[in-house]
Amino acid sequence: MKRWVEIYRSPRKPEMYLYVDKKRALEDVPETLLAGFGEPQPVMSLMLEPGRKLARADAVQVLAQISAQGFYLQMPPGVADILSGKGGDD
Repeated sequence: MKRWVEIYRSPRKPEMYLYVDKKRALEDVPETLLAGFGEPQPVMSLMLEPGRKLARADAVQVLAQISAQGFYLQMPPGVADILSGKGGDD
């Protein structure tokens, strides 16, 4: 499965990105998420397919979440590590 994806960055939270289906844009993103995210600033559009390398996200996971909920939220590295249990004094 491949899909045209639009990527937005948050003006409020450094290194936080929102991936959405390019055709639907921000239609499926909850208002509460957008309120905390800030006014989404477009970064790029790309054809995303399994196996494509992304800097800090897994393409398969991004595609799956866009299909399931309409968006994928990429958290800043420190937050993502804490939430996944990878950060801290291991």
